[in-house]
Amino acid sequence: NDTGAGKHWSDNEVRALINIWSDEKIQQMLEGATRNKEIFEEIARRLMKRGIDRDWKQCRTKYKNLKYEYRALQKENEHLGNPRRKMRFYDEVDCILRRQPLGPSGWGCESSSLLSGTKNFSDEIK
Repeated sequence: NDTGAGKHWSDNEVRALINIWSDEKIQQMLEGATRNKEIFEEIARRLMKRGIDRDWKQCRTKYKNLKYEYRALQKENEHLGNPRRKMRFYDEVDCILRRQPLGPSGWGCESSSLLSGTKNFSDEIK
């Protein structure tokens, strides 16, 4: 498999993907789109501009996996009440999927802190 599909995503790569995904234009394009190859090609182009070499299929797979993990965790937490499991980048994905504005801390989907690494993930597990 020489597509690199199994290549692990670094935290910076995931942050860059989430940052691009948080773009209002990208969100609007993804909403209700069934044929979304062009959207993920655009995301891959934007990642390439940041020095991250991922193809559109890798971007789509990572996007789907983040959404799936987020939704599974949401469902689990509804039943348990007290979350036992955490997800990396939960806050960022939550912000995008709920389309929340900037919070009192100044962090939000429009913030560049997604890429700057100012958010502390040390207490979260993979």
